[in-house]
Amino acid sequence: MNRNQTVVAVLAALAAGLGIGLWVATERAPRGDETAATSDAADTPDEKRKILYWQDPMKPGVKFDKPGKSPYMDMPLVPVYSDEAPTGPAVRIDPRIAQNLGIRVAKVGKVALQPRLSAAGSVAFDERLTAVVQARVDGYVKRLRVKARLESVRRGQALVDIVAPEWLAAKTEYLALLDASTDRARSVRDAARQRLIVLGVPEAEIRQIERDGRAPAATTIYAPADGVVTELSVREGAAFAAGAPLFRINGLDTVWIDARLPEVQAGMLAPGTTAEVRASAWAGAPFAGRVLALLPELDTATRTIPVRVEVQNAGRRLAPGMFVTLDFRAPSTERQVAVPTEAVIMTGTRNVVIVAGHGGFNVRDVVTGAESDGMTAVISGLSEGEAVVLSGQFLIDSEASLKSAVTRLETAKPPPDDAP
Repeated sequence: MNRNQTVVAVLAALAAGLGIGLWVATERAPRGDETAATSDAADTPDEKRKILYWQDPMKPGVKFDKPGKSPYMDMPLVPVYSDEAPTGPAVRIDPRIAQNLGIRVAKVGKVALQPRLSAAGSVAFDERLTAVVQARVDGYVKRLRVKARLESVRRGQALVDIVAPEWLAAKTEYLALLDASTDRARSVRDAARQRLIVLGVPEAEIRQIERDGRAPAATTIYAPADGVVTELSVREGAAFAAGAPLFRINGLDTVWIDARLPEVQAGMLAPGTTAEVRASAWAGAPFAGRVLALLPELDTATRTIPVRVEVQNAGRRLAPGMFVTLDFRAPSTERQVAVPTEAVIMTGTRNVVIVAGHGGFNVRDVVTGAESDGMTAVISGLSEGEAVVLSGQFLIDSEASLKSAVTRLETAKPPPDDAP
């Protein structure tokens, strides 16, 4: 065979091989209508089975009444058929595995809760124990007996000696009538004594005039109550006008604690509620207090309401201005459904518990109420006698997530080759 014949034979063999390859590829490639049928079979629901609802595989707990695209993920909704809808517990775990995981459950019961609230506050004077020493006439200070603010005084202690011309005239008039013998003179004498009282002459000064038979020029003013001098408005030799305050005395036998509570908690307190007060200055020595009032003044910026607490200040250990902490014990509630607080899962948008029963676990939305001593009241969502999970909730949630993932994979797998 010559050279030209050899070249022709090679080219013929190559052409034949190319033709066979194209034929095989054409026969094995799926036709366009077959491909479309396969895709439609994957996306089209089975019309022979009843559809209960549609769901997002990534959020199986949300149900939709018609197909479409999920509002949560960029993927189509999948149908849930009546023969595959969950009728029992959402998650089943073998009892031995549950024991190994440390899953604990507790029965739901009814208890009477006594809610506790905590707040911070500051000590203030009890304004009911405030006494003001005031001049009812013009005069001047002859001698000042108490010369400094915040000095402690006792009831009946001398505060100041003052000279008041109007007092001196009234005392002299009364002294002249002490020996009155006629009924008319005695009536005038009684009127003169009453005038001294109205002008503010101390009762002790009037008795001294009656006892000694003389009217001193200076009059001594005494403390009307125990406490500390919080306001001192005069000095020795200084004149004062009628109505001017000379001293202000605040008692310390009881003090007020001014605290603030969020308005949502205000309904849990009432006048008379007991409180335990602790001050850092007296660690380990709590003080007993009680709520006097919830003051009608809402702070619109912090949404808090002021609370006034009265505390017996034995030994005057609590001083105004001290910071303290308060623990309130609200009145006990009626017996109500409650669960251990650790059973409640707070997601930020809802509160849920995991209910155990029938060999598995279900998530249940609940509405919670007051909390006290490790127990949380459940207003709705649970019934007495049911069992809730106390620990291992997140392990159960992991099992649920795995089941959801398997469900999504099974839903997304292609139909078998022999599907019609």
